[in-house]
Amino acid sequence: MNQENQIRTPVTIIDKEVTWDKTQVIMSKTNAFGIIEYANEVFVDVCGYEDYELMGQPHNIIRHPDMPKVIFKVLWENLKQGRNFHAIVKNLAKSGRYYWVITDFEIAKDENGVIVNYFGRRQSVPQEVIAMHIEPLYKKLLQIEAASGVEFSEKYLIGFLEEKKRTYVEYIKELILEHERALSKFVQYEEEEEEEEERGFFRRLFNR
Repeated sequence: MNQENQIRTPVTIIDKEVTWDKTQVIMSKTNAFGIIEYANEVFVDVCGYEDYELMGQPHNIIRHPDMPKVIFKVLWENLKQGRNFHAIVKNLAKSGRYYWVITDFEIAKDENGVIVNYFGRRQSVPQEVIAMHIEPLYKKLLQIEAASGVEFSEKYLIGFLEEKKRTYVEYIKELILEHERALSKFVQYEEEEEEEEERGFFRRLFNR
């Protein structure tokens, strides 16, 4: 009990990023209710909690207060329907520092088709994408949630994406692709490959 209370003590927020190897993949496994059953060494190193501190804890132990609730609402609605979902998320380390990631999930079901586990992979996100696009959007969603609640935050997000003529995942993919092209990071990108299949794009991004 004392250990659990210590783990769940509110963390003092520090407006500095965690220093970590952004070529690495953060991995975790939770049950159907989001309770952590496994965390790889990268996860432990980045979030700052020991593995014994993470086991049995809800995954939102690393939820940063800068994250709009509506993003997790949409993410969980998709996962519970058995659909993978790629979200850009700001996480909170034990130290109080933050780190940004994009999510990728495999969903395990039992013989009756009932979801039993979520296997999560998380990769770093280019800082330029965060600063120029994601932070301004998330700050707006947080402001709306504070003033009018999650319902209207979601309505704003829907309207924002309708204006872009994109789903949330399509919008995220487009931002990262535009950044990659601007850096000429992937020489294999040719004009005819601009419409890279969504599934193939994220498979490449997560090396799977």
